[in-house]
Amino acid sequence: MAELQPGTLAPKEMLIDVAKLVGEYFYFTSDLAPIKFGTSGHRGSAAKRSFNGKHIFAISQAICAYKKEHAITGPLYIGIDTHALSLPAKMSALRIFAANEIPIYHTKERTPTPLVSFAILEHNKKSTQTADGIVLTPSHNPPEDGGYKYNPPNGGPAETSVTKEIEQKANELLRNDSFTTVSYDEALRSEHVHEHDFITPYVEALESIVDMESIKKSGLKLAADPLGGSAIGVYKKIKEIYGLDIAILHDYVDYTFSFMPLDHDGKIRMDCSSPYAMASLVENAKTYDLAWANDTDSDRHGIVTPYGGLMNPNHFLAVAVWYLFRHRQWPKELKIGKTFVTSSMIDRIAQALGIEVYETPVGFKWFAEGLYEGWLAFAGEESAGASFLRKDASVWTTDKDGIVMGLLAAEIAAKEEDPAKIYEKLEERFGKSYYRRLDIPANEEIRTKLRTITPEKIATTTLAGEKIERIFTHIGDTPLGGIKIVTANGWVAMRPSGTEDIYKIYAESFLSFKHLAQLQQEAQNIVKALI
Repeated sequence: MAELQPGTLAPKEMLIDVAKLVGEYFYFTSDLAPIKFGTSGHRGSAAKRSFNGKHIFAISQAICAYKKEHAITGPLYIGIDTHALSLPAKMSALRIFAANEIPIYHTKERTPTPLVSFAILEHNKKSTQTADGIVLTPSHNPPEDGGYKYNPPNGGPAETSVTKEIEQKANELLRNDSFTTVSYDEALRSEHVHEHDFITPYVEALESIVDMESIKKSGLKLAADPLGGSAIGVYKKIKEIYGLDIAILHDYVDYTFSFMPLDHDGKIRMDCSSPYAMASLVENAKTYDLAWANDTDSDRHGIVTPYGGLMNPNHFLAVAVWYLFRHRQWPKELKIGKTFVTSSMIDRIAQALGIEVYETPVGFKWFAEGLYEGWLAFAGEESAGASFLRKDASVWTTDKDGIVMGLLAAEIAAKEEDPAKIYEKLEERFGKSYYRRLDIPANEEIRTKLRTITPEKIATTTLAGEKIERIFTHIGDTPLGGIKIVTANGWVAMRPSGTEDIYKIYAESFLSFKHLAQLQQEAQNIVKALI
């Protein structure tokens, strides 16, 4: 095979064999890998025996036990994306939930993550029988992967204590082959399984969080690219209800994702924050006044403008914070949520606005309670995931919502100007940020040492020519699962991946690209010294 070029289409021989993959899902039943919940659920591949029918049986059975143990008596809402393994996984999950008499709300349509969060919250406003939900998605992962996320009654991604309990029980069930099932036919006929319209209530409520009227009146020529994912039906309904001039790109399901340009490492990955994966939309940026894309479960966003092309995720988060806190009549005491590896530009903007920043470890689960309880007005993470409160400061979703972030970009363009131009002005005021993440190959030994590192292990007192001002591995009593080192004009953070044989270096400089490169190199030296 010829050398694969990032940003170009994959050769046909590289595309997945969907029939073979689905067969492996159903028929690989021995020598299965254990279930492991990472930052956002369990992910794996049928070919690698890490995402197969018995895995889904076990996780679903464990969720039944969790619901019973914690008196979660309401319905369970199910969402799925357009990865090839998501529908087979849903079929397996329904067999377990119906057999255990769990009330299920699902639809034949593909259902994005934020719509599941929205449905859970809307139900729980009106009922004392609390609902929860699952989403069968590996997010932006390659086409051969599958994923399983659990959302508890607060509507957001489950926190670590919850996923640990479910993971532990699921692995026990997997080892013992202990599941209560009915046939798929019986599940579909079950009185416990119900069809539900996820799309219409969500779309009708959009005007409570985004100024849809201003977008329509602006006459902006828009494009939304769901990347062949679960938001296809959502954008069609938005166009129908609000009459926006919006082109819906890749509005069909292709399990091989043959239309996706290759990512930086030559893999097909539906990462709407990657300039390589988004190459085709960036190439056509000037065709539209504003465009955006979502990953397959629509919890992430990638904003493309005629002026700036694909915006760095950190840049758009900064613009969103700057815009929202000046245009929403929210109570002054509300906070901004950001992960510890998200750009410090947000801290500088927050200080100018007089808003407190709530910093967390990586993972949107750390924001769910704050959004649910209404003291976090906005929450965002460096990997292009965010959500925020409605205009009246009530909860919208407690999981990432790439759809409203795209619409917010349209509102900003309609009421002010191109979001990339706004970010340029923010840099003029608050300083230019140079930010980058590196993925470095790492074995389990290195990842374990990074996961358990302490500040005392850092032998140096300077970083990239500046005095170290702060080193931390915890926020309060909560471990970061890595380390962050801060100087006057920059910082680095290192943390191991929970699902891949890599560790990640995040770095930001407010001086120069050269200073950024120094930060990255010295971060690698620190990790090498641990070995």
